[in-house]
Amino acid sequence: MLLGLFNEMRAAKVPVSVRELLDLIRALKHHVVFANMDEFYYLARTIMVKDERHFDKFDRAFGAYFNGLQNLDQLLETLIPEDWLRKEFERMLTDEEREKIKSLGGLDKLIEEFKKRLEEQKERHEGGNKWIGTGGTSPFGSGGFNPEGIRVGDAGKRQGKAATVWDQREYKNLDDQVELGTRNIKVALRRLRKFARQGSPDELDIDGTIDHTARDAGLLNIQMRPEKRNAVKLLLLFDIGGSMDAHIKVCEELFSACRTEFKHLEYYYFHNCPYESVWKNNLRRTGERTSTMDLLHKYGPDYKIIFVGDAAMAPYEITQPGGSVEHWNEEAGHVWIQRFMEKYKKTIWINPYPKDAWDYTTSTRIVRDLIEDRMYPLTLEGLEEGMRFLSK
Repeated sequence: MLLGLFNEMRAAKVPVSVRELLDLIRALKHHVVFANMDEFYYLARTIMVKDERHFDKFDRAFGAYFNGLQNLDQLLETLIPEDWLRKEFERMLTDEEREKIKSLGGLDKLIEEFKKRLEEQKERHEGGNKWIGTGGTSPFGSGGFNPEGIRVGDAGKRQGKAATVWDQREYKNLDDQVELGTRNIKVALRRLRKFARQGSPDELDIDGTIDHTARDAGLLNIQMRPEKRNAVKLLLLFDIGGSMDAHIKVCEELFSACRTEFKHLEYYYFHNCPYESVWKNNLRRTGERTSTMDLLHKYGPDYKIIFVGDAAMAPYEITQPGGSVEHWNEEAGHVWIQRFMEKYKKTIWINPYPKDAWDYTTSTRIVRDLIEDRMYPLTLEGLEEGMRFLSK
């Protein structure tokens, strides 16, 4: 199984060696992770990928390999001996459960009867049928007294006479408003991609090598080329005001995903609203600041700008000079936002608060007007919509 994954990584040009494969096998033998796909993903990525530039290649190879694994039962049948599985199951039974199974003819007979009755169950019956109750009132099902019954599902009030074989549970539809996670954010950010080969040649150009070798009458002529990277330039501006404390985790996930996805990434912090200066280190923000005007001069109009903040503050912090709660600002916050909007045509604002709550805050409405209604919620749907605008 791991050898197939290893070959998939090599085919995707992930620089992985046999050493990493052996380390992964050793980690699994020591039960570092067990029966959890997410944990196995992070373990495999930690061991097999040494440079975050190759995370995308790893994700594609990992997804391609496990995409075909639709039926885990077939895999378990090949990996887990049936005798061991049977003994382990019997060991977990209580004496009462063993007696009940024995009264039904033993475990083998119970399984055979269940398979036969499932085949006879061609369609769902609201009241249950003679063999399998489906949450109705059949005396032969889970709600009846028939000792030969096999319970499939939960009928609510049960008599406890049927053997429980399988219990189906109902779940609500998944919601795209749930907590994001770094991997899901990466998927949403992939809309903002423009690949180019720039920089030093550090990747073997197979096609070029073949072409030049053929032109040189078979004399090997190795050609190198720059690795294909995302050429989009991104400038992130994070609000670190007190009202953002509740959103630190999801902002860290967004920041981490952006660091992985974009090679040309710059970031700065501001408090509540951008003023005449920003900073890169919150611990030294009183002494090491960068002029916002220098920022506008340094980064060209080809940069995409993303403000990340809740835009929740007193309205005068945006509209009035001296409105900042930390210092005296000579120019109002809205002046600086307008300067960003004039220079960078691709500017959006990501708000971690639910979209339904934006209209309750005056400052949020002001910011939405300043950025021409390009404010998006920090959800999968919101990120995809924002990236779609930036990629136009």
